[in-house]
Amino acid sequence: MGTLLFNLFAIFTVVTAVGVIVCRNTVNGAMCLLLSLVGVAGLFVGLHAYLLAFLLLLVYAGAIVALFLFIIMLLDTKGQDRPRLSGIPVAARVLAVALIGAGVASFIARGRLNSPDLATVPDVGSNLKLYAYQLFTTYLLPVQVLGFLLLIAMLGVIVLSKRFEGMEDVK
Repeated sequence: MGTLLFNLFAIFTVVTAVGVIVCRNTVNGAMCLLLSLVGVAGLFVGLHAYLLAFLLLLVYAGAIVALFLFIIMLLDTKGQDRPRLSGIPVAARVLAVALIGAGVASFIARGRLNSPDLATVPDVGSNLKLYAYQLFTTYLLPVQVLGFLLLIAMLGVIVLSKRFEGMEDVK
């Protein structure tokens, strides 16, 4: 049953993350981000990291996505045609694809990630020191990836809300 739930949450998270990228409507993109964060929280629950799942839902899904939605609604962005890319944005896309390809190739070459030895991991109870230990050892990568995804989402909101000169005349 655990593998089935993991697969469902993983597929749900990936599909909604792709929805964040491909949605032309910024409000729908922010809602897909909210659903993606809920999927990641479900993955944290599957890892028995209940505090991280709760904090993710409370802080990121509750506050940050609401802030994104308020910014989007205040700026009144519309799903307009994107300006043509040239120069630096094209080079940044090529660099991003190359870095992702290098990461995937490295992961394939190294094989599976090693799971931690359960005998050396302390039991998690009500002590926050143990939560901090797990946060900065076992769950460091998922938390860092989530922070990076939120940074990318924030930059996306800024780029989508930017008004380009000469675009007001084009309709």
